[in-house]
Amino acid sequence: MTAAPRPFPLGALIGAFGLIGVGIASALVARTTGIGTTRMPDAAAVATRDLRFEDRADGAVTVTDVRDGHLVAVLAPGTNGFARGVLRGLARERKRHEVGVYPAFKLVRWSDGRLSLEDPTTGAHVSLEAFGMTNAAVFAHLMNAQGETP
Repeated sequence: MTAAPRPFPLGALIGAFGLIGVGIASALVARTTGIGTTRMPDAAAVATRDLRFEDRADGAVTVTDVRDGHLVAVLAPGTNGFARGVLRGLARERKRHEVGVYPAFKLVRWSDGRLSLEDPTTGAHVSLEAFGMTNAAVFAHLMNAQGETP
């Protein structure tokens, strides 16, 4: 003889739905009123540099300052994996928006020390410090590099 299956406790089910409802309501109140949230103050851009990244046949990537045409750096084949990964992601977004490779990217240093790489043509934005200081340093070098005439 088998025991009859016991029904799921109705009280536990009501409690679970109530807890979910309170969580959603709390998030909604916080988002609409700002109560219980922490906001970082908006930082101002203290330096910008418009850069064009172009692939070469040998696998290198050239970085050019579009304002004066100076070659800022050459990312040798097999190096700078983080920079190449960021650029691949931005290039994918450009392809999705049917934007060519010619428009420049904007490298921005903010007053709070952060760095970001932005694509004005697609609105894509990468906060570089989110990937660690070592990775952000690759782009910090591009912000400060003097380069040479190609």
